Amino acid sequence: MTLNRVREANPHWEGKPGPEAPEFRRYIFPRLYRLLTRGLTPVVALRGPRRIGKTILVRQVMDQLRSDGVPASHILYMPFDALRSLRGIPDLVLELATWYEATILGMTINEAAREERDVYFLLDEVQDLINWAPQVKHLVDNRSVRVLLTGSSSLRIELGQDSLAGRVTTIDLGPLLLREISGLRYGFRGQPRWPSNGVADITRIDFWRDAKLAVRLEQRQRDRAFDSFSARGAYPIAHQDPGQDWQELANYLNETVVRRVIQHDLRLGERGRKRDESLLRAIFLMSCRYAGQAIPFSTFAEELKAVYSANVGKDRVRNYLRFLDSSLLLRLIEPLELRLKRKKAPSKICLSDHTLRASWLGEIVPLSPRQLARQSDPAISTIAGHLAESTLGYYLSEIPNISLAWYPARGSEPEIDFVVSVGDQRIPIEVKYQRKIDRRRDGAGIVRFCENKLNRAPFGLLVTQLDGARSDDERILTISLASLLWLR
Repeated sequence: MTLNRVREANPHWEGKPGPEAPEFRRYIFPRLYRLLTRGLTPVVALRGPRRIGKTILVRQVMDQLRSDGVPASHILYMPFDALRSLRGIPDLVLELATWYEATILGMTINEAAREERDVYFLLDEVQDLINWAPQVKHLVDNRSVRVLLTGSSSLRIELGQDSLAGRVTTIDLGPLLLREISGLRYGFRGQPRWPSNGVADITRIDFWRDAKLAVRLEQRQRDRAFDSFSARGAYPIAHQDPGQDWQELANYLNETVVRRVIQHDLRLGERGRKRDESLLRAIFLMSCRYAGQAIPFSTFAEELKAVYSANVGKDRVRNYLRFLDSSLLLRLIEPLELRLKRKKAPSKICLSDHTLRASWLGEIVPLSPRQLARQSDPAISTIAGHLAESTLGYYLSEIPNISLAWYPARGSEPEIDFVVSVGDQRIPIEVKYQRKIDRRRDGAGIVRFCENKLNRAPFGLLVTQLDGARSDDERILTISLASLLWLR
């Protein structure tokens, strides 16, 4: 079969340069490259929202492979979102592999493997291809090929994992971390304190005490990065050109991130075409307004009926919110249920980035203490508190090897904003995003949670707006949101 467009996507086969990849590399690059070249599974899946740099990472992987001596003919790059005209070919991945072996490689992939020369397939935005997972399974089961695939839909990647069980390692990647903003914009990253291998250390209160002391040494760099994050968010485009106009950036985020998901990603397939685009838009708008909060699905349904005259039940609202969660635009943090008799609470909504709310609603709410101090409207501080909770929830949801939930109020037990579980150990986290902290009242929920021995929580975190807050209880460690985000 003739695939001129595939040749165009792989100019390295003819010794020609492709698009230049930025020198700046996301924090995940070393792990991603190691898993691809030496990992236990033949497939690595990289999931993340649109426009957070997945394609750039793939190009950087290509460049690194070439630098490490991999022949150009042993690297196949396939951008499925760009090469839509090929999607109609049945079993495209397998047909492509056969064509590639005969036309480009000049031997079978297995013959290359016997010569100890690995072949790499880099499949970008693979969720756009129908039945991609069974094809990739057949590919790696019958050919000694290493595969990196990326996707903007966690739902469709998760469905693929069922077919690829035992053959795939999955990595989640969100918008820039605070240290990455510092590195991209100001050239300083430093050494993160959060352990990259394993998370057992975070269950020790001494880890957090030592980390707080270490952050003090980089306070100036942290504050500069947090101010930039507060003003522009964490999408890479926002910091590649810091001087760009805010409205242009907002239009870009709305068009290439939000509308792309609503108009395209969530409407793929037979079921997707039945989804109501206007309803998706309305529910995402409400999700922006309720970011950082746990709102019953019935409340969504009632508001949709009152404001949009939409006769929508709570089950449909739940399904649409889960579709938005699958797009990775937001995370739905489930309640922690510890009893056999459960009283189901709603999910907490955490946006991938607070600037999506700012761009979609046209309402800018800063997170930086310095920027908030200049606000005279007390409602802004209230919204900032919710957005701080939303930001922290999404940040924690990306961390591997932990479980994240929130703890609903039960009788005399107060609500806890988040509970991180590492094995059978739990860390309650309460967000009090205000300038002054009541040393007793604001940590009362953490104390009650720790006093219940069934929770196995020796201490908890009180996340504040400013450094220097103190608690009267030794089981409560206070840490500013900026410091916590700076740890990774």
